[in-house]
Amino acid sequence: MTAQISEGLILNGEEVSLLSNPLDSYFALAGINPEFSSNSTALWRGYIGTWEITADRLYLINLQGTLKNGGVICLETIFPGFPDRVFAHWYSGTLRIPRGKLIRYRHMGYGSKFEKDELIKIRLGIVITTEIIINGVAPSGAKEGYKVGAMTVFPRQSKSEDN
Repeated sequence: MTAQISEGLILNGEEVSLLSNPLDSYFALAGINPEFSSNSTALWRGYIGTWEITADRLYLINLQGTLKNGGVICLETIFPGFPDRVFAHWYSGTLRIPRGKLIRYRHMGYGSKFEKDELIKIRLGIVITTEIIINGVAPSGAKEGYKVGAMTVFPRQSKSEDN
């Protein structure tokens, strides 16, 4: 599996990479399986979510992607009646935020190792604990932050729809 494009998380006003997929838990619990179109091996899940932690609560604030039938998705596609944000009450798990420089690249999922991992433990959408794990020191000249060398391109309207 190719290294995957991360979700985004707004944490204390900073946008960071999120190496976790909290929406997968919702799909599993709700018993739904939207058929997303994947246009890149760096995005097998077919969508990108943007999350925010506000007042120790996890919210999904944006969702973008395309369904196999060509439909463009947004928050309200998955959560009717909630166009702006959804409290992630279904999610219990650990959010992983890579910090610092790259120690070891792994061309698989979110397997790369960074100098630090910020781990935020969530229970039913509420932050329980936060901890920083020190993984080591990156070699000289290592790149900063999580980046995947692929472009995410969601299909745009057909030419006939542009007019």
